[in-house]
Amino acid sequence: MPIAPDGSAYELAGPEHAPCVVLIHGLGLNRACWQWTIPALADGYRVLSYDLYGHGDSVDPPEAPSLSLFSRQLRNLLDNCGIVDAVIAGFSLGGMIARRFAQDLPDRARALVILHSPHQRSAEAQAAILARVEQARDQGPAATVDAALERWFTEDFRQANPAMMDTVRGWVTANRKEVYHRIYRVLADGIDEITAPVSPLSCPALVITGDEDFGNGPEMTRAIAAEIKGAQALVLPGLRHMALAQDPAAVNKPLRRFLDGLPRGATG
Repeated sequence: MPIAPDGSAYELAGPEHAPCVVLIHGLGLNRACWQWTIPALADGYRVLSYDLYGHGDSVDPPEAPSLSLFSRQLRNLLDNCGIVDAVIAGFSLGGMIARRFAQDLPDRARALVILHSPHQRSAEAQAAILARVEQARDQGPAATVDAALERWFTEDFRQANPAMMDTVRGWVTANRKEVYHRIYRVLADGIDEITAPVSPLSCPALVITGDEDFGNGPEMTRAIAAEIKGAQALVLPGLRHMALAQDPAAVNKPLRRFLDGLPRGATG
């Protein structure tokens, strides 16, 4: 497992000179959450997955966590790997980071894939996520993980797949209490800086959610797509937040179709 000079743990898969796709995981997870996605991409794309600061095998954030910090982490990682530009695909918090990166460095984002990521929340929803941030601060990630699993997977799937629930629970509870809540607050408070940016995003974009993703639902997905000229919005029926794990094909097929429809050209 390579470690970049800034302490970011990452992995590369796929042909060395193929166009690059970067995969950014969500809050509390790590690059292992892409294990159901990478096989669908790596036969035709260079796939870069990595752990955000404070997650997995990466170091803790070197400063107060923010979308800008995570955008710089990605920039530094691309530089370290000799990657000029890439399709940036982000899940949940990762989708927020993808948008921040495309605002900061538009020439390096060939396209965006935004999975189950938030837009502006209602006052009630914002109060609920801030309450979870405080709960995580006081009690650690274990205090919020079981409720998260209910939001992330349908009930029937949870009951039928206890091993996967244990795996995902283990990812979340491995996060350090002192760090986790600080990054959770970025998920809660970072929306304003990526909503209706002064210079609108203009790269090709695919925005996906599930119709049962109650925290990042269809209205948010359509709102995100409406702010990016020509973006495609897709709502997956019968799926919640972690559709990429519950029904990988439902995500991978439109993702691969979108990637294959982009103008070709090697990066590096």
